[in-house]
Amino acid sequence: MGFSEEVGIDLGTANVLVYIKGQGIVLNEPSVVAISKDTNEILAVGEEAREMLGRTPASIVAVRPLKDGVISDYDVTERMLKYFIRKACGSSKFFRPRLMVCVPSGVTEVEKRAVREAATQAGGKSVFLMEEPVAAAIGAGLDISKPDGIMIIDIGGGTTDIAVISMGGIVTSISEKVAGDRFDDAIIKYLRKNHNLYIGERTAEELKVKIGTAYPREESVSIECKGRDLVTGLPKTIRVTSEEMLEALDEPLSVICESVHNVLEKTPPELAADISNSGIVLTGGGAYLWGIDKRIEERTGIRVRIAEDAKSCVAIGTGEALDNMDVIRRSQLNRRETYI
Repeated sequence: MGFSEEVGIDLGTANVLVYIKGQGIVLNEPSVVAISKDTNEILAVGEEAREMLGRTPASIVAVRPLKDGVISDYDVTERMLKYFIRKACGSSKFFRPRLMVCVPSGVTEVEKRAVREAATQAGGKSVFLMEEPVAAAIGAGLDISKPDGIMIIDIGGGTTDIAVISMGGIVTSISEKVAGDRFDDAIIKYLRKNHNLYIGERTAEELKVKIGTAYPREESVSIECKGRDLVTGLPKTIRVTSEEMLEALDEPLSVICESVHNVLEKTPPELAADISNSGIVLTGGGAYLWGIDKRIEERTGIRVRIAEDAKSCVAIGTGEALDNMDVIRRSQLNRRETYI
């Protein structure tokens, strides 16, 4: 890749996407790092490290350095970011790009500082922060500068960000720590309780992607699932149906729907009327869960649509926002110091 001065990063709990101005999304890899316990050396990052989840010997640990949308392991996050920036932009001691990094709408000052410092140490000349719902709205092709109410629901790996946006800013929002990872946990717990079957994160994610269901399907679908029998301790294979997935995911989905309802309750009436006309836009990887748009539509009575290329909306919006640096500099997240 050629050197670029401006780079947008969607620093997600599940995946990191890197957007380079003029080139689009150049990197999309899982937020996973494999580390040697003996030497503290990084052995693999991204997709290669994800393949190791739940399959490593005692001397190697595969970790996710971000949890619930924020940094849980600062040192590993910094090293992971440095690797991704070099892979996407090329390696040069003299090259320091200007970075735009996305964060959930409810982050604290401490969490913001951790992201800024990690991005700076990873090679950023100056680091700007942007709220995920705003980036998602821009990436979905919505005009956020108008005085019209826009409602966006960004369902990522660690957080679900629900926000009403008008005139380039967030009017009201909730950042709920219930998203893709919590869906996986719910599937693991359901199979353990109802089938005495213990499965790992990767198997749960596979079930979620292939037959995960948020709204009753007309035709049932099923898939074989392999794990360990908790009674005998031996490998076991069962067939899991979409109806069971609907039951397993009911609790986290109910939390998201309730949060959407709470945001709508706090929305000024004029903006609520706009949203009623224009509808709600779903972005993030969680938007692909079968029937989630229908479930939210049933709960709110408002039309819901899934954005085109929903998974990449935040990264695309982050990159496009680099063209409007004056607005970003004035935003709430960047009123404090900028690292130069």
